Amino acid sequence: MKQIIQSFKTGETLLEEVPAPVVQPGTVLIKTTRSLVSLGTERMLVEFGKASLLAKARQQPDKVKQVLDKMKTDGIVPTLEAVFNKLGEPLPLGYCNVGEVLAVGEGVSEFKKGDRVASNGKHAEFVCVPKNLVAKVPANVNDEEAAFTVIGSIGLQGMRLCNPTFGETIVVTGLGLIGLLTAQMLLANGCRVIGIDVDATKLKIAQEWGIQTINPAKGDDPVKTVLHYTNNIGADGVVITASTQNNDVIAQAAQMSRKRGRIVLVGVIGLDISRADFYEKELSFQVSCSYGPGRYDDNYEEKGQDYPIGFVRWTEKRNFEAILNAISSGQINVKPLITEVVDLEDYLKIYGNMRNSGVIASILKYTAEKTSYSNTIKVSENKNSGKTNGIAIVGAGNFTKMTMLPAFKAIPANITHIVSSGGVSGTSLAKKYGIANSSTDFEEVLKNEGINTVVITTRHNLHALMTIDALKAGKNVFVEKPLALNSEELEEIKSVFKNSDNTISVGFNRRFSPYSVKIKSLIGESGAPIHVIATMNAGLIPPNIWVHDLKVGGGRIIGEACHFIDLITFLTGSKVVSVCMNALGTQPEENTDNATILLKYENGSNGVINYFANGSKSYDKERVEVYSQERTLVLENWRKLKGYGFKGFSKMKSKMDKGHKAQFSLLSEQINNGGPALIPFDEIVNTTKASFAAIQSLKEGGWVEV
Repeated sequence: MKQIIQSFKTGETLLEEVPAPVVQPGTVLIKTTRSLVSLGTERMLVEFGKASLLAKARQQPDKVKQVLDKMKTDGIVPTLEAVFNKLGEPLPLGYCNVGEVLAVGEGVSEFKKGDRVASNGKHAEFVCVPKNLVAKVPANVNDEEAAFTVIGSIGLQGMRLCNPTFGETIVVTGLGLIGLLTAQMLLANGCRVIGIDVDATKLKIAQEWGIQTINPAKGDDPVKTVLHYTNNIGADGVVITASTQNNDVIAQAAQMSRKRGRIVLVGVIGLDISRADFYEKELSFQVSCSYGPGRYDDNYEEKGQDYPIGFVRWTEKRNFEAILNAISSGQINVKPLITEVVDLEDYLKIYGNMRNSGVIASILKYTAEKTSYSNTIKVSENKNSGKTNGIAIVGAGNFTKMTMLPAFKAIPANITHIVSSGGVSGTSLAKKYGIANSSTDFEEVLKNEGINTVVITTRHNLHALMTIDALKAGKNVFVEKPLALNSEELEEIKSVFKNSDNTISVGFNRRFSPYSVKIKSLIGESGAPIHVIATMNAGLIPPNIWVHDLKVGGGRIIGEACHFIDLITFLTGSKVVSVCMNALGTQPEENTDNATILLKYENGSNGVINYFANGSKSYDKERVEVYSQERTLVLENWRKLKGYGFKGFSKMKSKMDKGHKAQFSLLSEQINNGGPALIPFDEIVNTTKASFAAIQSLKEGGWVEV
């Protein structure tokens, strides 16, 4: 299928061929008929993409600080690689989509095949959208009108926050597409509306609707004019839908407001606020968030958990429905706003000149005849066609992009497929690394007889299920940690593996680092007990990120601290027998990321893992200390190893190496030549159980046997 994407690296806006999405539980698969181009948001993204690297840095000073901090801990070269990889990510454009339902996922009952719907889907021929971001289109609303649903909801949410009442005077600053829609809704609400803009075309449309207008470009003073229109009382409310870095807009909004007036920001403006302007009038100021309640809440958007209508009357979906009903009843007239309707293939007529002041709304039209689609596309020729040692990578996120594929590139690996949920990121990586096929269909990949090994790098909640499916399909599996999120998943994997002739490897990479191998060789194979202290200065991850969700990410102890359980197991040459974990705080939660884990091993060794999220980013991210027979080894951030008390060894220093390259080199050798898994399966199971035991210990208190 065709989809419009923006490249931040080259600045180009492209119409790419990508695989169509597969309908997922809780989602709706839609064949697009129309989509509206948001000239404000999308123009900002396009212009950012075209800007120089220096200009991009100036626009994001907070990101520059993050880069400098990363350079201190990780080094210059790895940091620059990360920056350029990030800039190389393609960005799908669009969020105002209309189309016909082709299929619904498990758990969706309110839609059926053939329904016409509006959603926040991208500019793509086929989109898969969570059900709470989809609304049915009334029969008397055509597709072009319905394309205004989502962008209209942005204005509606701003209006709701302003809380206008019948007869009040509300000023709308910025009569772009959202501003004109907001002004119409305010009129329908019984308000007197004053619109401010410098574009004569937009002002004329507003005047035709009965809106009083102000044009600063013609010498009109916004503040004095509003005061004149209101008999020096001032506006009851101001809704700002403008886009400018200028601070004048917020200052004027305050000055034109009455005492205790309300100001709501929907657009993007300079916010150097004068306290005096707000203090003297006791003004309220609020920033509106997108389409309404539910936005950016994974429980609402991704998991389909609706808010009770008795407590949250207007969610984003109910705002969608309100806009469609208003268009259906004639309260909102969007037809005068449509400047152009352009075929998808001619998209550059819109994106080639997004500063065209005469354009209000541009709509993309999709081919009605196109009803078939493919979930797998051919990106390039497979140089190893006919071989049975193919690798399919499932997941195209940061780990795949930043770590796995660069490591595989340096070794002989026959990667034939890459699978991603949306298709865009996978296709981009397929082009960059010469992977023959990009797909969105995991099941289709499992049926391919040329694929020997499936590499799983998805979100953690999919690891166990995909591992089981791949084993049942007769594939070897390499799965990024963790292998499973709970004991039930682990037991099912063990059961399937027992009846399989294939191998399982897990992405515990630290044991493969040349530093770890050196430590192992220095302490010897005597089996004598040792002390290992591993500290992960992991850094803060906001609580709303998926890794903290116990059902999706499993928490950072199960999801990441397991790396060091495996490392200590490798260094001790033994297995964990019991675990005790203590976490920060008086009532720590199960998904804590500030904890100390104590490990007892069969051979008497002790392990201590300090997993902290509250440390400084300028300090080493990882540190390992080993104490054995009056000797000590200290590993600093996988860049420097120091030895104390060793004959003939004092230090080892090189570039950062956490073991990824060695691990994937061994994996490639195993795929090509056969042989055992990289890590014995019983050790993988022991490490996984130990991470579960750590969480159990936190809940129960004391030591827990593994």
